[in-house]
Amino acid sequence: MSNKPLVYLAFIILVLGGGLLIGAGNMPDEWYQSLAKPAFNPPNWVFAPVWSILYILIGVAGARTWLSLRRSMAMRLWFAQLVFNFAWSPAFFGLRDPTSAMIIILGLFVCVIGFIIASWRQDRTAAFLFLPYLAWVAFATALNAAILVLN
Repeated sequence: MSNKPLVYLAFIILVLGGGLLIGAGNMPDEWYQSLAKPAFNPPNWVFAPVWSILYILIGVAGARTWLSLRRSMAMRLWFAQLVFNFAWSPAFFGLRDPTSAMIIILGLFVCVIGFIIASWRQDRTAAFLFLPYLAWVAFATALNAAILVLN
């Protein structure tokens, strides 16, 4: 029997579980509510379901990469994006520091693009799994930038 299902499960638990724990510990509070936000800011309830779906896609892409390209640049970029991803909420909501969060999300954006490029030839499915993530991170980057400008 292959250990592939366990690898997929471990990656999904790592990413989804880690993301949910970090999110739960860094909820929008009165400080965030008091910030001026752009017209394109979605309601708060949108973020949890979007991130949950993205975290599953990120976990599947990570497992695929781990199983076939463990020592590759794609795998290093996958881990780097996870570090940036998990650092953003504590910086923005925990430290109440949109400037540091902006630097972090720009690093995240670069790592997501890097992962897509690095995995494109060897595992196009993993690269495609990151496309919705790239779109959301681009949107979140614009949102973070707008909050910086407005406040």
